[in-house]
Amino acid sequence: MKKYLLSISALMLPFIALAQEAEKGLDEKINDWFMPIAVGWENIVLATVPIGEYNIPFVVILLVAGATFFTIYFKFPSITKFWTAINTVRGKYVDIEKHGVDKLYNNDEALAVEDIPNTIRDESAHGEVSHFQALATAVSGTVGLGNIAGVAVAIALGGPGATFWMIICGLLGMSTKFVECTLGVKYRDVGKDGTVYGGPMYYMSKGLKERGFSGIGKVLAAIFAILCVGASFGGGNAFQSNQATVQITSMLGLDGGSNGFVIGVILAILVGIVIIGGIKRIASITEKIVPFMAGIYVLAALVIIFANFSDIGTAFGLIIEGAFTPMAGLGGLVGVLIVGFQRAAFSNEAGAGSAAIAHSAVRTKYPASEGVVALLEPFIDTVVICTMTALVIIFFNIDGGNMQSVFQYGAAGDSSSEVLLNADGSSIGGVDLTSMAFDSVIPGFSYVLTIAIILFAFSTMISWSYYGLQSWKYLFGKGKTADTVYKVLFLVFIVIGAAATLDAVIKFSDAMILALVFPNMIGLFFLFPKVREEMKRYLGAISIKKEAIQDGAEDITKHM
Repeated sequence: MKKYLLSISALMLPFIALAQEAEKGLDEKINDWFMPIAVGWENIVLATVPIGEYNIPFVVILLVAGATFFTIYFKFPSITKFWTAINTVRGKYVDIEKHGVDKLYNNDEALAVEDIPNTIRDESAHGEVSHFQALATAVSGTVGLGNIAGVAVAIALGGPGATFWMIICGLLGMSTKFVECTLGVKYRDVGKDGTVYGGPMYYMSKGLKERGFSGIGKVLAAIFAILCVGASFGGGNAFQSNQATVQITSMLGLDGGSNGFVIGVILAILVGIVIIGGIKRIASITEKIVPFMAGIYVLAALVIIFANFSDIGTAFGLIIEGAFTPMAGLGGLVGVLIVGFQRAAFSNEAGAGSAAIAHSAVRTKYPASEGVVALLEPFIDTVVICTMTALVIIFFNIDGGNMQSVFQYGAAGDSSSEVLLNADGSSIGGVDLTSMAFDSVIPGFSYVLTIAIILFAFSTMISWSYYGLQSWKYLFGKGKTADTVYKVLFLVFIVIGAAATLDAVIKFSDAMILALVFPNMIGLFFLFPKVREEMKRYLGAISIKKEAIQDGAEDITKHM
């Protein structure tokens, strides 16, 4: 480990020296190089389909259609399986997940995991982390700057009505997360040393092979792995370091020039220290950071919501009214819907398949047990935290009878990622708007928010480093050299993100995250019947346990 840390430091030192010599202009040079790449990729991924008078990104149509189908097919799991998910995270069924209901409660029904050739040889409770750790790791990869800066941008561009469609997207996305994470566990690989390798690239290649589409499965798996590596560099990395840097420089009153570059180098070194340890190290850290930072953020949001209690009705009125009768200049109903869905999709990543990589490392015999846990992610990320952020910003923009006192809904700044302020015509980034909104009620909270943003960014980056590394391993093998190459590249992109402008970073980040949807959704449409089988098995095992306990059997969960 010491040698690895020394290597990282040695690699970063020349860059630090270069940054110190370049008094100004370094950030601009990096951004000039990065912007054409970001714009070009965004145009490809967000290609639109003309429907009536609107041009709707095809990826949004695919997400909405897929999530709606899964929600109906699985009978609204976001509602019907919600309490099962809570009990699973609490560890109520840990006994059957570890040993199997047939062994514990002497049941001869065919509930054992079906053997899948070339995957897990020993169908016992393989895995590296608990349900809570897997959930914390995956949530840390989604609960991040998208909930702070992304929501601000959505409200600024789409008005309060965008909040409604973000919530709908979150509820529908719960079903998609359930499907992809169940498949992630079902088709994972486990190495001789117990290391888990899982995610869409595995359920595409192995699952589609079972269905007789081996060639298509391999192609889709390779495409996903390539895109996931890119997404780990973009939305899971560069965007996070960019917004963390913006907040740090703003709080400390630093000028431009090479400051972003230097902050990026420092962040890269800190992230490098963590990602050496793999999923166990990452999970042990995220299970501590995520509840802490989410708790602080939610508590502060609740303080502001209660402080503006008299305006709650007005705020929700604006949300509902804006969702169906948007104000002029917002692009109409479909325009608001697109803004809401696109921001929510970037925030919770349902349909992208990335979270299935973290969830596949869970210890369980029943893949659906992790599927139901995963459906909590979009609920926490979008339905709860994004909605709270939206309410704080809407309250901030209400001044007496004036519903747009600080900024004009639908009026962008110098770019699609900025907000144009009414007072002086200047524009600010999304994270600054959220910071101003919190500060207006809790003076000085911007400093606390800065710490929260750094923790959000840090946890998201280390989680996405794992996603990208798993995809990298799938493409280039599982050797130490390949691992080291990826980790160095990942750390370099932290620096690039910190030095580039938000406009360039958010374009690249949006496109990379959403590009994952194409291969992943194809795989899900082929394999969703397998999820139904796994759900039946898991619910059957839970039912047998309950019946056995009612008949006098001991609940050994209490002793585990």
